[in-house]
Amino acid sequence: MKNIKALKAVAISTITEEAIAITNLTKSVDADFLNCISLILQSKGRVIVTGIGKSAIIGQKIVATFNSTGTPASFLHAADAIHGDLGTIQKEDIVICISNSGETPEIKILVPLLKAYCSSLIAMVGKKGSFLARQANLVINTAVEKEACPNNLAPTSSTTAQMVMGDALAVCLLQARGFSPGDFARLHPGGAIGKQLYLKVSDLYSGNMAPRVNHEDNIKKVIIEISSKRLGATAVLKGKALVGIITDGDLRRMLEKNSDISLLKAADIMTKKPRTISSDTLVVNALSIMRENNITQLLVVDKGKYQGVIHLHDILREGIL
Repeated sequence: MKNIKALKAVAISTITEEAIAITNLTKSVDADFLNCISLILQSKGRVIVTGIGKSAIIGQKIVATFNSTGTPASFLHAADAIHGDLGTIQKEDIVICISNSGETPEIKILVPLLKAYCSSLIAMVGKKGSFLARQANLVINTAVEKEACPNNLAPTSSTTAQMVMGDALAVCLLQARGFSPGDFARLHPGGAIGKQLYLKVSDLYSGNMAPRVNHEDNIKKVIIEISSKRLGATAVLKGKALVGIITDGDLRRMLEKNSDISLLKAADIMTKKPRTISSDTLVVNALSIMRENNITQLLVVDKGKYQGVIHLHDILREGIL
């Protein structure tokens, strides 16, 4: 194994080379790039992304980003396209063909066919004078000075450049469409990110029991209520009004301070003015309040009426961290 310091230098060099390549891409945000945005926004079809080899892998990522940010897209592998899958493309679709060289045999076969099937062909290419670039309606330039590979062979800087320009295109389209956090949540209902944007306290606390005691109840009843409801706390009510909360911690502190607890009531050990939250609050905001105050539960109160408890464990079960 090579010297660790030498390998560290290689890693740093790779990152530096790719960072330089990405920075140089700012020159590629030209008229063609901006026209690509306009073209896609005006299209009534989908964006079809195609490529071969490493470019195909990047293409799949770009498609995933498009779809998750409001631009309908599909991936078509260049090899599959020339072996029967061209029917995937419809006349109103726009095709983005990705290739660093723009000269591979599959691309040369495919490009004339793409032009016959789609409304417009966009080349994402590293060589502006290549066959692909010459045949395309618009060109997104992903040229890099050299690969980060020491032999200048393995696709490294070039594939990073493709991914970054794909991201730039997707984010511009997102911005132009006015794509909101709510739209993002609608497209990501099963993920933790989506849940942060739509999941509300009402979706979680209703599955819990709602522990409660009267402010004059004795300590035995308080302990039974906390233990039976298994939320580590109980609300303390005076009539229908919420006047406090008693937690496991309050019980421990009570035992440390008092040798005789037989005469104590809920009102004697409760924490007054407990932190509360409304049921229509986003769960991620509830989590933030818990973290800020180093607590594990919040009492849910709507229009002054106690509803129940949301616990930290309810939130963690949903994968929101």
